Amino acid sequence: MEKHSDDKQTKLAFSDINLVRQLFGERNNNLKKIADATGVTISARGNTVFIHGDRVANKLAQNILKQLYSLLKNKYPVYPNDIDYAVRVLSEDDSIDLKSIFLDTVYITSKKSTITPKSPAQKEYIDAIRNYDIVFGIGPAGTGKTYLAMAMAVSALSKGLVSRIVLTRPAVEAGETLGFLPGDIAEKVDPYLRPLYDALHDMMRFERASKLLQQGVIEVAPIAFMRGRTLNDSFIILDEAQNTTAEQMKMFLTRIGFNSKAVITGDITQIDLPADKPSGLIQTKNILQEIEGIKFVFFSKTDVVRHKLVREIISAYEDMDAEKSG
Repeated sequence: MEKHSDDKQTKLAFSDINLVRQLFGERNNNLKKIADATGVTISARGNTVFIHGDRVANKLAQNILKQLYSLLKNKYPVYPNDIDYAVRVLSEDDSIDLKSIFLDTVYITSKKSTITPKSPAQKEYIDAIRNYDIVFGIGPAGTGKTYLAMAMAVSALSKGLVSRIVLTRPAVEAGETLGFLPGDIAEKVDPYLRPLYDALHDMMRFERASKLLQQGVIEVAPIAFMRGRTLNDSFIILDEAQNTTAEQMKMFLTRIGFNSKAVITGDITQIDLPADKPSGLIQTKNILQEIEGIKFVFFSKTDVVRHKLVREIISAYEDMDAEKSG
């Protein structure tokens, strides 16, 4: 490796050999991942690592290792994806304390996996859901908007904070009547609501989810079915809200009753409405941000928690849109 004047070598020693094994990963794979991401070289001997690289990258690698070790000391199991998140978050802002994000348990699923925020925006989002009655989560696909909202809803139901969960989406392609699709109404709307069912079944056992659905404790329905109702003591999630019309959005927001919480999620870069139908989500973003008690949380590609290629795909489309507008 070519040596530069600003190169620095740092030695870090960790005390707990059992945690060190988890930190370093099998065959030091975690160290290799951190080295590749930060542009430093990392070697290990026993419970000590040696970091070599320019000062900025060296400092970043140290920060990542120290904070991941601290998470392990707090009994948080660090997985390869967590390393990706840590690199991304600390590259953006090295003053962030990962413990304040990763140790905030939103919900523990039936499979005993823990759902936690993975970025500052996700942490802001779940805090907003705790503290506000109406929360908008706006940003690209894969940022955890719907999944975290679902986890918060199931958590609220299990704690007795609400008596039911209402999950809704616009069924844009088929229109409000859904008339031309074959089958009964459940079969007609199912393809549009399937992502909500998928998230729900990730949270709880299939049998329990099915029972709650049959009892009406959990309701999944297209937004057209919300008309004329008042939803009290409910946790309501409106997903894919960029595809609501202005009239639908107003109708939905005025359904919210006492002791209810609503979370509205959407991606304003993926609107499927006809050109002559303005998005209700964009309209609310423009007119409701000043109302006390309503919180808007905005996500970006840095919050994407899917495959790393998803972030690159989003960036490519953003670059194309920037060229068109330029």
